[in-house]
Amino acid sequence: MKLAPRRQGVLPSVARSSRPFCFGVARRKGHELDSVAILALAVYASAGRHARGGGRGMAAVWQQVLAVDARYNAYRTPTFPQFRTQYIRRRSQLLRENAKAGHPPALRRQYLRLRGQLLGQRYGPLSEPGSARAYSNSIVRSSRTTLDRMEDFEDDPRALGTRGHLRSVSRGSYQLQAQMNRAVYEDRPPGSVVPTSAAEASRAMAGDTSLSENYAFAGMYHVFDQHVDEAVPRVRFANDDRHRLACCSLDGSISLCQLVPAPPTVLRVLRGHTRGVSDFAWSLSNDILVSTSLDATMRIWASEDGRCIREIPDPDGAELLCCTFQPVNNNLTVVGNAKHNVHVMNISTGKKVKGGSSKLTGRVLALSFDAPGRLLWAGDDRGSVFSFLFDMATGKLTKAKRLVVHDGSPVTSISARSWVSREARDPSLLINACLNKLLLYRVVDNEGTLQLKRSFPIEQSSHPVRSIFCPLMSFRQGACVVTGSEDMCVHFFDVERAAKAAVNKLQGHSAPVLDVSFNCDESLLASSDASGMVIVWRREQK
Repeated sequence: MKLAPRRQGVLPSVARSSRPFCFGVARRKGHELDSVAILALAVYASAGRHARGGGRGMAAVWQQVLAVDARYNAYRTPTFPQFRTQYIRRRSQLLRENAKAGHPPALRRQYLRLRGQLLGQRYGPLSEPGSARAYSNSIVRSSRTTLDRMEDFEDDPRALGTRGHLRSVSRGSYQLQAQMNRAVYEDRPPGSVVPTSAAEASRAMAGDTSLSENYAFAGMYHVFDQHVDEAVPRVRFANDDRHRLACCSLDGSISLCQLVPAPPTVLRVLRGHTRGVSDFAWSLSNDILVSTSLDATMRIWASEDGRCIREIPDPDGAELLCCTFQPVNNNLTVVGNAKHNVHVMNISTGKKVKGGSSKLTGRVLALSFDAPGRLLWAGDDRGSVFSFLFDMATGKLTKAKRLVVHDGSPVTSISARSWVSREARDPSLLINACLNKLLLYRVVDNEGTLQLKRSFPIEQSSHPVRSIFCPLMSFRQGACVVTGSEDMCVHFFDVERAAKAAVNKLQGHSAPVLDVSFNCDESLLASSDASGMVIVWRREQK
């Protein structure tokens, strides 16, 4: 079964192309007020005694500090989750009070850096954005993004927003965020944050079962068929959410679904695109979705009520084929189009960022940031993967490296991961490229140079199949990835095995499986196919 029949409104450029179809196609147990919190708060208080002034800058920095705390909040008091909300609320209150006084930039940087280092040493490496407990629900609910409060890179950061609100995020705060990321990901003492087999909380989160046992599924939890007869190229659980799901379709709509309470239901269908929706992404706080379409527009949606906040035309007037949020600054979205260009778009102004555009060798089919947001990878339908350095202060893209996966083989999926196994940091990229293989690359330097580590056999020659890293993989012996396939199955592979890497295979689709998505705790897996069906699979309870 082919995904792109030659009919009006469904990928007409594919019919004109001689290339195959693809768009165009715990860690250690924590305690509530642990030594890390006490020491960091002491440094913060000390900073307050040494300086005054600069309150406006500090008002932005406290949000960055709170974000660091939120990312680790789920690992505190594992047996008393109710204390996590109290802790983060109290932290927010203290930070707000100290922000009014203001502190010199050097002290702010010192505190932010030290806080990240101490938390990293105590709790170990962070999970990826959107993975299990990466951000606590309490802070996500309390930090909803609004377009009025987002940074406009084209204007003075001190300028007022369109409704009179002071822009709360400055250029300096993004520079501080980049420094915080470097502290968390690069400046840890050697060996101090690598999870080991002695990490009791980590083992408790992931379980002591083998990968094969852990990824055994009890069967189908639910089947959604509201998009029947049109392909569903993308399905995604909301970030840090067990039961909220969205999927987009070539019928031009996006469905928002709720799995609990039973029975699972379609909450709302987002309509507005005049042609197929090729991709979409959740914002970090899940209050906004961005979608791209073959009608050459991207749309910004409010997930709470389904209204379209803004429609933004592609700068080149071309079909938009993929999108992704900048992980640190959700005001910025990167899109790829059929005219071979990637653009960094400011969704609060609807404009592309100056210096945020670059050209590839073919139609841009896949995009992925690394966790700190400093590296962007883009794949095209000519078989190339490009890495870009992302300037956190300006949104500018600088082309760094190019890898030809296979000449003429469309790269349909890119997924980045900072940690592949619990024993060592191994930044990796998972790539689908219409080669009947799933490819795992090692990221060998800070410019995104790739080195092939392993490949796994699947069926993919013409459809835009996608794959993912399992969200809890950092805490297990071994590491698992999941991919769709044209054989109508969902495949699981252990990336640490050189031979006999297959872990599991789910059968139930009647068309090529295009995308897969785990919820945050891996209890449910969603998969979508070329016939429009979305299956939610339930993992066996151990």
